[in-house]
Amino acid sequence: MWNEERTHMSSDEDISHRHGPKGPRSFRLHRLPVPRAGQVLGLVGANGTGKSTALKLLTGKLKPNLGRYYDPPDWQEILAYFKGSELQNYFIRILVDNLKAIMKHQWLNCIPKVDQCNVGKYLSEADERDMKQEIVGELDLIQVMDRNVEHLSYGEHQRFAIALFAVRNADIYIFDEPSNYLDVKQRLKAAQVIRSLLQPNNYVIVADHDLSVLDYLSDSICCLYGKPGKYGVVTLPFSVREGIDIFLAGFVPTQNFRFRDESLTFKVLKSCTPKENAEQTETTCARHKYPTMTKTQGNFRLKVVEGEFTDSQIIVILGENGTGKSTFLQMLAGVLKPDVEIPIPEFKVSYKPQRFSTSSECSVRSMLRSNIRDAYTDPQFVSDVMKPLLITKLMDTKVLYLHEEELERLALTLCLGKPADVYLIDEPSAFLDPEQRIVASNVIKKFIRQAKKSAFVVEHDFTMATYLADRVIVYEGKPSIDCVANSPQSLLTGMNLFLSRLDITCTRDPANFRPRINKLESTGDQEQKATGSHYYIAD
Repeated sequence: MWNEERTHMSSDEDISHRHGPKGPRSFRLHRLPVPRAGQVLGLVGANGTGKSTALKLLTGKLKPNLGRYYDPPDWQEILAYFKGSELQNYFIRILVDNLKAIMKHQWLNCIPKVDQCNVGKYLSEADERDMKQEIVGELDLIQVMDRNVEHLSYGEHQRFAIALFAVRNADIYIFDEPSNYLDVKQRLKAAQVIRSLLQPNNYVIVADHDLSVLDYLSDSICCLYGKPGKYGVVTLPFSVREGIDIFLAGFVPTQNFRFRDESLTFKVLKSCTPKENAEQTETTCARHKYPTMTKTQGNFRLKVVEGEFTDSQIIVILGENGTGKSTFLQMLAGVLKPDVEIPIPEFKVSYKPQRFSTSSECSVRSMLRSNIRDAYTDPQFVSDVMKPLLITKLMDTKVLYLHEEELERLALTLCLGKPADVYLIDEPSAFLDPEQRIVASNVIKKFIRQAKKSAFVVEHDFTMATYLADRVIVYEGKPSIDCVANSPQSLLTGMNLFLSRLDITCTRDPANFRPRINKLESTGDQEQKATGSHYYIAD
């Protein structure tokens, strides 16, 4: 099937748009997503397969050139090309009905910064729906209303960007990666705000890397696949569950071809289920403890309740932004000292910070050789870590020129390559696409289990967090003011506590074991809340 698919896509069939003149460096997009009025359309796909290009084309401001870069067609020819399809009606509505399309771009720096214009004034001037106060409350922006845009944190800037588009009147709302920099609670709130924009005759389109967010807010899904930077192919719309399952399986049943060698699954091997792992660690694995600690930074105070963990365990840290999750990791790593000097057990740690940045002009190969020489030359490490994270393809690239997602994969490789008892990993999914996130999760899980080490992981992607976790630490309190990191709890107990605070419920897909957040007030949501089972794991 691979040969058949590759031959099909090497032709000029179904090209909706081409960047640059025809040639090996020219990216081409085959087909387009099909929006439907009164529904939220979600886009899922790997980086570099054309999601952002497709979104720009759906605004109508970028005309599809049908692959003819030097001789682009006019709108009459474009409409004739899409004749008989829902896309023809969509583009006719844009042209004839003069539909207004607005798009929140992937990059936050696309929002112009007005001098001496604070968040409140900016939103007031943009408010066309008289919804400013409601949306500001939903997105928890009240405390930043008097702050200038350039002084916002990444998470605050993202929520401001969503609010800026949500207060405007439009016929087509397009959001490119709205969950970036947001914690789980903020992602779900943002999804609810985006969903609230839906009207019977308008369109809402969202591209995002967080599968749980797309699952939660979408009515239908289009998958994108292809060769990053070379070409992308868009599938027809599927139901949400079917569309995400197709992306994970790497197989489109309606066209009977496979676009990925292996399916992506969240199934844990029988010998490594949380229950059996817990029984094993009770009897055979070494136990480690850390003491109660406090850390005061300005007006913020964090209390970490003492806890214990064992080898072969992954402890996922769950909490809102500003609750001190990274601070906890930094104290375990010795980067920060607690308020009172308390002896911390001497276990050797390897720490991946939240954001990995470097100005080094050396190659990836040189950085690996100088930092993790033993792991870099170990065939097992190369096979289990470097190859799945695609590091072997970057060996001769200068680190300075790596994209953000490549830097994240390199940072994770460097962290796992250092000999340690405990691995401290802060947001490993940042900037990664859904496929890379699942691969990174599998890499971490397999490495920790086989090496019989421990890991603490801060993660905001709910799908990734639930898959990784053997135990969880739930944060409570007021962000940026006073917070408590509870002791590690079992996955079931901790997730129930965490999800109950968010007022959401979760179950697992029976086919691929993917965690799914129930739609708010759906039958499943109401049934699980009635029994107090916010987190449900089917046998």
